[in-house]
Amino acid sequence: MKSTLHLKFIIIYIIFGFLMIFTAATLGKQLLLNQLAESSSESLYREANLVASNYLPSYFTENINSWNVHTQLNAMRIYLDSSLWFVEADGTLITASTLENTTAPEAIEDFNPAEIGGHQHVEGDYHGYFQEDVITVMAPVIQGFNTKGYLLIHQPVSVLETRCSRMMLPFYITLGVVFLLSMIFLLSFEYFVYRPLRLITEAATQYASGNLDYEIPVYTQDEMGYLSASLNYMSTQLHDMENYQKKIVANVSHDFRSPLTSIKGYVEAMTDGTIPPKLHEKYLNIILFETERLTDLTQDLLTLNEFDTRELLLDKTRFDIQEMIKNTAASFEGVCTEKRVSIVLLLLPEPACVLADSRKIQQVLYNLIDNAVKFSENESSVKVEVTQKGGKIFVSVKDTGIGISKKEINKIWERFYKSDASRGKDKKGTGLGLSIVKEAVMAHDEHINVISTEGVGTEFIFSLARAE
Repeated sequence: MKSTLHLKFIIIYIIFGFLMIFTAATLGKQLLLNQLAESSSESLYREANLVASNYLPSYFTENINSWNVHTQLNAMRIYLDSSLWFVEADGTLITASTLENTTAPEAIEDFNPAEIGGHQHVEGDYHGYFQEDVITVMAPVIQGFNTKGYLLIHQPVSVLETRCSRMMLPFYITLGVVFLLSMIFLLSFEYFVYRPLRLITEAATQYASGNLDYEIPVYTQDEMGYLSASLNYMSTQLHDMENYQKKIVANVSHDFRSPLTSIKGYVEAMTDGTIPPKLHEKYLNIILFETERLTDLTQDLLTLNEFDTRELLLDKTRFDIQEMIKNTAASFEGVCTEKRVSIVLLLLPEPACVLADSRKIQQVLYNLIDNAVKFSENESSVKVEVTQKGGKIFVSVKDTGIGISKKEINKIWERFYKSDASRGKDKKGTGLGLSIVKEAVMAHDEHINVISTEGVGTEFIFSLARAE
């Protein structure tokens, strides 16, 4: 099956070569022969009329004799490569100059000057006097307004065929060169199109069988190379997606398994009496905490699924981002009091209205401030600043916490990612908060950046479109 296309092109090429040679040898040669016959008959007719009008009438006035006429016809025979007959009006031969192996009759039987009709020539054996086909032209010899005789010129068709063969030789050579050039074209097609296409087909087969590690070895700078690079990139993305899905399943399983194991263990211990009733309240609070973890994880997964399935429809409205920042910051009063962390708001003197989905942006603010407070040291501060530049509103959330190392800063947007430093501080976190932040900001066609120095602090800055 792999060689079918290749075999088709070879068969088409052979058929093309055969048709080209056959057409040239039949139709082309016949067309050229017909053209030569027309051209030759016109030339013979002009020569015959010239001699019949200017020279032969003198024979009938006895200014020249038959020997002189014969000498003139001999010269024309050599020049025209034809047989020439000079006859009287009734067809009786006066003199003739013929080619080898041909003779002239003493009189032409059933001679009819009108047999040529409106044509310049007739083609055939001329009443059976020739063993091969000849082209015959006839010109009247007029003396004193009377037709005294006729000059007939017979040129063998074989002369034209010989001339045609000589003329066709360069054409055949050109045809052969064209055929060789077409072979070069076929070989080029084989190298530049068929072979890369075969490799791409093999890659498609490998991908269909599940081998996403297969790489197409086509690196040309053309459409085939671009297609190969695109397929290689696609296979890499699919492979990464497969690994990512496995990682997601593993992380989700781990994050669900831990709280479920704890809940199951505590419930069984309470049921069988291992945990006495006086301690039930303590362990019920632990179960409630683990249940909240599962609830948060489920909600975050549902939120991210909205982005992944493109089902998220932004309900954009005009609102003051600074009022939202104040309300969101106020919701952290209990946590901040416990850790003695202060939230400093640096806002613009006038309202900063933006056009965005208020629910999604509130979630962005909540996640960023929550992370900032969570990873800040006790008795420190979190700074939230609003600035304006052009048609954009920029919101900055900056803490003075543990910071993020350089090797981890590009991984913080990954789902379920938790740095080693965060694992000891964030017992309840799902590792999805920053993924939700980035997806929400990008859904608004905006950008979010992070600046962090390990041991100094971290700053997140995102932009929103300013409402007119």
